[in-house]
Amino acid sequence: MNFSKKSPWILHYDGSSCNGCDIEVLACLTPLYDVERFGIINTGNPRHADILLLTGSLNAQNIPVVKQIYDQMPEPKVVVAIGICATSGGIFAECYNVVGGVDKVLPVDVYVPGCAARPQAIIDGVVKALSILEEKQNALKGR
Repeated sequence: MNFSKKSPWILHYDGSSCNGCDIEVLACLTPLYDVERFGIINTGNPRHADILLLTGSLNAQNIPVVKQIYDQMPEPKVVVAIGICATSGGIFAECYNVVGGVDKVLPVDVYVPGCAARPQAIIDGVVKALSILEEKQNALKGR
């Protein structure tokens, strides 16, 4: 896939969260915050996605799913961990089935803190991800 900074596609996956961050991610897609003004399109297909937005902590059941989604995404790709649960496990970190944040399983490029992360912070994280995505694409071209 040929990434264009003017039309990145995002894919959202909820690990195991309280849904607070998920609601805020969806709020970013509404006309109030309108993340689409940056050309961002939400997709349900990992083969079309440039940016993976992950919310919630990871546990043994969703690790294979998250890895499969990540592996299906074409290069270059960026992972954004949204909310304190995705960054460190949050309040669920001490649970018997939680392995921690997303970075225990996948390489994370951008961390968006918060409980729940605010739409403005999520949009800022996605904009940072665009710069990282552009750097990764330039690195691929330089090979």
